[in-house]
Amino acid sequence: MPAPISIIIPTLNAEAELSRSLPVLMEGLQAGLIRELIITDGGSTDHTLEIAEEAGAEIVSGPASRGGQLRRGCAAAKGEWLLVLHADTALQDGWTEPVAEHLTSGRPAVFRLAFRAKGGWPAWVAGWANLRTRLFGLPYGDQGLFVPRKIYQAAGGFPDQPLMEDVALIRALPRAVLLNAQAVTSAERYDRQGWFRRGARNLWTLARYYFGADPERLAQSYRR
Repeated sequence: MPAPISIIIPTLNAEAELSRSLPVLMEGLQAGLIRELIITDGGSTDHTLEIAEEAGAEIVSGPASRGGQLRRGCAAAKGEWLLVLHADTALQDGWTEPVAEHLTSGRPAVFRLAFRAKGGWPAWVAGWANLRTRLFGLPYGDQGLFVPRKIYQAAGGFPDQPLMEDVALIRALPRAVLLNAQAVTSAERYDRQGWFRRGARNLWTLARYYFGADPERLAQSYRR
């Protein structure tokens, strides 16, 4: 019987991130959980594709747009379950146990958010994200997404848009469970822009999206 999980990771010049996030996935291979690794690339010019090939990944290529990249990657997946991760997010050691236990549930799930940074602000932002997931069922994309492929397809999949593709999909899915395992993600943007400023900007962008702002315009503003 084939392993149940297809892992999908969108990339764009992500060589530094993949060198951290891919090794921890070996735990899933050893546990017999991972059927395939799909790297869905948006035109990398660094060593991203070489690293992906060395890891035995299937590579899907197309225009750079995280929603579009994820949609193409998930369309290529053959596993009964999809595990969608950002390139700069590494799962905590021991992640396979809660994931394996969740397989019988048939429900979407996400991981507990943590940052590769120390201090009060990283702990507060991660704590708020995890609380928001519990109370409102609204996780960040950095928390990963673990979802049965049939449920993903029934919800329409990721929309081909450059920002808020994770929010659009999570709103169409049944409420996600918070797994007892961490997804540890980069704090680079928070460190560069300031934790309060970045957090406030994320909330403002989310609010604008909920009130109907165009994802293309939001993405332009988000990158500035």
